[in-house]
Amino acid sequence: MSEPGVADLLLTHVRDVPDWPQPGVVFKDITPLLADARGFARVVDALAAETGPVDRVVGIEARGFILAAPVAYRLGSGFVPVRKQGKLPSPTLVEAYLLEYGEAVLEIRHETLQPGDRVLIVDDVLATGGTAAAAVELVRRCGAKVVGVQVLIELGLLGGRAQLADVPVRALLSL
Repeated sequence: MSEPGVADLLLTHVRDVPDWPQPGVVFKDITPLLADARGFARVVDALAAETGPVDRVVGIEARGFILAAPVAYRLGSGFVPVRKQGKLPSPTLVEAYLLEYGEAVLEIRHETLQPGDRVLIVDDVLATGGTAAAAVELVRRCGAKVVGVQVLIELGLLGGRAQLADVPVRALLSL
């Protein structure tokens, strides 16, 4: 379900880039939204709204960082990055997953989450769900509890929510 008002903002400030990064993929470019100070503040506020207490907000590289860090600030929580393989100093926990157009690996520094931490995961787009599911698995392997996944846009036809069946998912715009 889309968030009234914020959904319209996303529809006017996120542009489709066909065939990027590969033919057949339609990339959702959020840079026009990020460049609009009021619009950016509005989506950060919307992502932080209706969120119970959390200890950490996890942002998924790369655009999830841009959204998750100010959400963490707004919630008075810590921010933890989940990065692509090879971007964090070891030791890390790793999780492989499938993308809409290939395979990838995510990493987390396990000591950044404590057993029992309540964690919100934030990203820009939920497509096939592989990236979000990998982040959920990493958080759980740290002993923390995922309280939800929040995204700007969910591409419902790609079925990503099904990979997160046991996690509450909230999208500001569902397409």
